[in-house]
Amino acid sequence: MDIAQLRLDTPGCRNRVHFNNAGAALAPRPVTDAMVAFLRLEAEIGGYEAAELSHELLERPYHAVAKLIGAQRSEIALAESATRAWQMAFYSIPLSPGDRILTTFSEYPGNYVALLHRARQTGAEICIVPDDESGIVSLPALRQMLDDRVRLIALTHVPTNNGLVNPAAEVGALAREASVLYLLDAAQSAGQMDLDVGRLGCHMLVATGRKYLRGPRGTGFLYVREDAIPRLEPPLLDWASARFASLDSYEVMGDARRFETWETSLAARVGLGVAVDYALSLGMDAIWNRVSELAAYLRERLSGIEGITVRDAGRVRCGLVTFSHARVRPRELCRRLAEAGINVYPRDVTPLDTAAGRTEPVVRASVNYYNDGEEVDQFCAAVAGICH
Repeated sequence: MDIAQLRLDTPGCRNRVHFNNAGAALAPRPVTDAMVAFLRLEAEIGGYEAAELSHELLERPYHAVAKLIGAQRSEIALAESATRAWQMAFYSIPLSPGDRILTTFSEYPGNYVALLHRARQTGAEICIVPDDESGIVSLPALRQMLDDRVRLIALTHVPTNNGLVNPAAEVGALAREASVLYLLDAAQSAGQMDLDVGRLGCHMLVATGRKYLRGPRGTGFLYVREDAIPRLEPPLLDWASARFASLDSYEVMGDARRFETWETSLAARVGLGVAVDYALSLGMDAIWNRVSELAAYLRERLSGIEGITVRDAGRVRCGLVTFSHARVRPRELCRRLAEAGINVYPRDVTPLDTAAGRTEPVVRASVNYYNDGEEVDQFCAAVAGICH
């Protein structure tokens, strides 16, 4: 990687140390340029007219996302966020009283609220698979819990509040053995590591554009494996997801676009396509190697600061680095770092964290491939100065 060129492509690098890539990464110049150009076109000729003129450009994200995750274009739906993509998939799954949903302690709180909501609606049961000693989902426990009442495994690939990577492919193998639907939330892993859906074995995968893919906010995507599409009834329809067969009947789209809604930000969609192409041009192996090395260096430097405890768990660790200080609370530390021109994010304890025995709020510093070692040194010097 030409890091100097990547940083030139990233105007925000001139002004701040941005270690909040797990929240929203800094977009590269080609992404913002493409979005501004489309917005100007809409302003000059009209929104509908710009869409008609730019048909191929607006179709590009489907091809790019499919290539990114090793899927077919017909298996991709675009959404306004990973959350909306996850909801469209999850609420499409038929559930009845006594059915079981398996999830983990690392599930996103927003997803878990939806699990509770659907359990209340349908009478289904939520069962939490325990972690193993390293903090990842326990595969032996999952295997034991997979009985004939299980309808879904919902897994978060990379949790929002520590640096571990859950064994998504191994979970996929167990789901395949048990013939159970498998929904993988890859919001934090998309753009950071390779996500080949054939290897992962998931029926559904969701991700956002704004995090490691460096796309705009208000974008996301949903993958649904071809053989799973007919099994899922979308929770809502409009004329993007269905077509009239007669005055009083309709036909749902036969591909993943049955999970889309018509109105969306087309400029953001253009930006997502450019962002995915940008990542593909660098190569996911190169990105993963770079991010892993920077995160390992950051953990090493933080571990040498008096009073700092690195909180990351798991056997495989990624670009999210979490830590706490013996005296300075995370929100105060984040505020002080922001004053110094450094972006990080505080993660408070959630009910799922408490149930898992994680009771300590943390600071989350998340690095991306355009960050560099000098920024890590600057960051650690600032942390040490605040916490002395």
